Amino acid sequence: MLVWLLAGSSVYAWGPAAHRLVNTWAVETLPPEIRGFFEANRQLLIDHANDPDDWMKKDRYERMRHYIYLDKYGLFPYLNLPHSYRAALARYGSGRIGRDGILPWQIGQYSLRLTDALKAQDWDEAKLDAAVLGHYVADAHDPLHTTQNFNGQLTGQTGLEQRFADRLVERYTNFLMFRAGEATKINDPTEYAFGITLEANSWVDRVILADRQCRADLPDYNDDYLDRFYAQVSSIAIQELNGAAHDTGSYWYTAWLNAGLPALPSH
Repeated sequence: MLVWLLAGSSVYAWGPAAHRLVNTWAVETLPPEIRGFFEANRQLLIDHANDPDDWMKKDRYERMRHYIYLDKYGLFPYLNLPHSYRAALARYGSGRIGRDGILPWQIGQYSLRLTDALKAQDWDEAKLDAAVLGHYVADAHDPLHTTQNFNGQLTGQTGLEQRFADRLVERYTNFLMFRAGEATKINDPTEYAFGITLEANSWVDRVILADRQCRADLPDYNDDYLDRFYAQVSSIAIQELNGAAHDTGSYWYTAWLNAGLPALPSH
């Protein structure tokens, strides 16, 4: 199933395979009014799903747009962190906010950017913005991109991010079934993005514990480890990837609604 999407590997959040999968699944969530445009550009959405990871090689500020270390702000549900960007800056300063990540705000900004492109009928820009927005939304659904222990480095489990978000998806692609619901309107794109990261963050401890238990009596993180790991965390991966597809579709749909329901071209 969709094996042709799965070339390459990455240490950034979900691997390239997962990001492509999310964008192509997102098309399936769209209502008839806009699905034709996105269906016609499905390959472009797939091809550009990993652009933000490439940008990190040239833009030193890009990395902070891919994560938010929620656990740097106290205990769940992290009420010390204002969801208003201005209020967060006023409380913590730009230096700390940048170091601890700005992912939910980045999603809010890119949602507005896609809205503006659709309103201006700049279709080429809208296609690229939609692909990139899907990347950030998928990152928000990665539990390990919501914690300062993002790679297991704080608990002696270095490489956890690649094992969970990349190798697991690559190995078990045929078992990752699409079951996301239809896209819906999002009332507040930034606040909704915070909700995504909070939900994903609730799985952090379970993923870290499963990784430790599955490696316990093995010489390395081999295929036996992956089989055990999949048995313990597959439900999380499947839920979050489907959630990412649904939410990506919902952000696309919301941008179109907020742009005034422009008539979309057929290609």
